[in-house]
Amino acid sequence: MQTERILLRPWRDDDAETLFKYASDPDVGPRAGWPPHSSVEMSLEVIRTVFNNATTWAIELKATGEAIGCIGYLPAKGCPIPAREGEPLVGYWIAKPYWNQGICTEALRLVIDHIRKTTDIKSLICGHFVDNPASGRVMEKCGFVATGETYFDDTQYQSKGKPIRVLRLVFFPHLPIWKRFSQNEAAFRQAQRP
Repeated sequence: MQTERILLRPWRDDDAETLFKYASDPDVGPRAGWPPHSSVEMSLEVIRTVFNNATTWAIELKATGEAIGCIGYLPAKGCPIPAREGEPLVGYWIAKPYWNQGICTEALRLVIDHIRKTTDIKSLICGHFVDNPASGRVMEKCGFVATGETYFDDTQYQSKGKPIRVLRLVFFPHLPIWKRFSQNEAAFRQAQRP
C-alpha cells in the first residue's frame, strides 16, 4: 500500500534503530498510551512481538526509506472500548518531526481502502485521548464519526483517569466513495434515535 509520499510495509528487524530514535521521544508514546522506548533492544522486541502480525505496518517515508510511524488494526478483544462484535480497533502513531503534515491521514486512508477491498469487515472503531485532538482530526478526515461515548483504560501508559473519545467508521459498500463519508454521519444519527 502506498501513496507518492509513503509506503505501508511490514516491520523489519533493521528498523529497530530508527524506531528507537522516534519512539524514545517522550512526546510520542504517551499520546498513544505506551511508554517511550528506553533502548534499541526494546524497540527490536516491540518489532518482533507487538508489530509482528499481518495487520500492522511501518509507515515508511519514501524520500528517506525510514519507518517514521506505525498503523494497523487488531481485534478489540480485551480492550474496554465499546466495540461491536467482530469490530477491529484501529491505531497509529507518527514521529514528532512529521506531525501536522497529513501523513497519518494518508496512511489511515490506505488502511481503510485495503480493509474495504480485502475483507468483509463492516465497521472499524478507534479512540483518542481527549487531550490529543489532532489524532481525532485524523480519524474524522477519514470518515470516522464520534459515537458520543468515552471510556477509560488505566492499563495504558499514563492513562489513569484520562478519558478516551470513541469514533466509528461504518462501511457502505453499495455507495459510491463520495457518498460514504456523509452516510456514516447519517447512519450514526439514525442509530442514536430511541
